[in-house]
Amino acid sequence: MCADTAIRQAPAPADGDVLLEARDLARYFDVSKPWLNRVLERSEKLSLKAVDGVSFAIRRGETMALVGESGCGKSTVARLVVGLYGLTRGTLTFDGEDISDLAGRTGRQAAAVRKRFQMIFQDPYASLNPLWRVGTIIGEPLRFFRPEMSGAARRQRVGELLEQVGMSPMDANRYPHEFSGGQRQRISIARALANEPEFMICDEPTSALDVSVQAQILNLMRDLQDEYGLTYLFISHDMAVVKHMADRIAVMYLGRIAEIAPADQLFATPHHPYSKMLLAAVPSLEGGGKERSVIQGEVPNPVHPPPGCAFHPRCPHANERCKAEVPALIARVDGSEVACHGVEEGRIE
Repeated sequence: MCADTAIRQAPAPADGDVLLEARDLARYFDVSKPWLNRVLERSEKLSLKAVDGVSFAIRRGETMALVGESGCGKSTVARLVVGLYGLTRGTLTFDGEDISDLAGRTGRQAAAVRKRFQMIFQDPYASLNPLWRVGTIIGEPLRFFRPEMSGAARRQRVGELLEQVGMSPMDANRYPHEFSGGQRQRISIARALANEPEFMICDEPTSALDVSVQAQILNLMRDLQDEYGLTYLFISHDMAVVKHMADRIAVMYLGRIAEIAPADQLFATPHHPYSKMLLAAVPSLEGGGKERSVIQGEVPNPVHPPPGCAFHPRCPHANERCKAEVPALIARVDGSEVACHGVEEGRIE
């Protein structure tokens, strides 16, 4: 998919160099029928558990990827981190500051935190205002976070940002519909870089692009990370993209994390049965006739999740404990963390 397909080696920063830490994140959505319908039909309130007890830490300067099938809660985690959704429970800490209430903050207090991170969305066209010129779109964060900047200085900075992402300063006078999908994503990246953030949340940033364009955008993001020391939370369902970008990978399933491991280790020796199934389903050009396996079964309904381990209806190693007890995410001596009774008991290598 990319010219550079080597698995990235995770850095080894100090333990105290954690930029973002999430503990027991949860977000439930009320999907109940209206109150009168519930009274007449004698039905109960229903909650969709999009995220249910997610914990992880991201070190400064690294890329951590969240992977999993559609509907597993990856994008919800991203929106919780940036404060687009409030937390049902749990805590978020950014550079030592508790930002669990970020969704409810307003004014300067919120701006001081939000200035330090930005988000790149999946659809580059939907995330850009079609009625604004590119220069206005990229300059908007500067107007908000740096109101003291003059108009001339802002226009100069917009031109510099466009050049950084491989475009021309003259493109500031054009509208989003005049660009290709890859160019629009470059504009989105330029806008995200405008206020010089430290942390960027990338929600499927290349899934709407052609394969050749994906490689260009991914290489651009890695170059910008090397230049500015950016930290990424990278969300994707494409394991080939994750292999190109990530230092560490967190595998999600039905609102929970199944496994966290360094990228090279996860691709070489995954522990959780779900991680193994995801990797077995990835097409390979080097397999010498090795058949790709299809993940069996379907993701359960998050409104009515199965008891115990959510993966047990699809797991060939499930036993009675798996059907009754939710597995905890346990650290292993090899540096990975796995939430699986079979791995904990030694039944699964």
